[in-house]
Amino acid sequence: MAVRTPDPNPGWLSDEELQQARERLPILYVEAIPVRLDGIGQVTDVGLLLRMNEHSQMTRTIVSGRVMRGERVRDALYRHLEKDLGPMAFPQLPASPVPFHIAEYFPIHGDGLYSDDRQHAVSLCYIVPVTGSCDPRQDALELTWLSPEAAASELIATEMEGGRGSLVRAALAHCGALR
Repeated sequence: MAVRTPDPNPGWLSDEELQQARERLPILYVEAIPVRLDGIGQVTDVGLLLRMNEHSQMTRTIVSGRVMRGERVRDALYRHLEKDLGPMAFPQLPASPVPFHIAEYFPIHGDGLYSDDRQHAVSLCYIVPVTGSCDPRQDALELTWLSPEAAASELIATEMEGGRGSLVRAALAHCGALR
């Protein structure tokens, strides 16, 4: 019998356990749209990540990740912002953990505005001002800062998977950044 070191992070599932869970129940995520603000709090730039998907296609996305068992939503949001944007991004988390939007991703296209081939997921969505320098990590190749108008464009929406272009537009409309 093998002796195993206890998992220091028991909130994680193995790849096999995650696949089984995804087949049976919705998974909770947090998503964040990083923004830069001017002196009066208006959005001047929107940060979108560039990455290569599993089909070797270049796509744009936002900060996103699962909430672990026993993890506070605020902690999950901060962890994913740091993971995707780097430790010097200095995100300004909201005082209240109430999201601006809740997105529900379905594995069957056409069941809703958002889709994810892997699973049924529920995502708490936030707009997060970032004041520091961003150095994308993990699977992101770069972070591109776009004007609100450019980020809301149809061209950018076509580069985003799962309906996230609509989510970016909803975020910008929510904070009054679209004219």
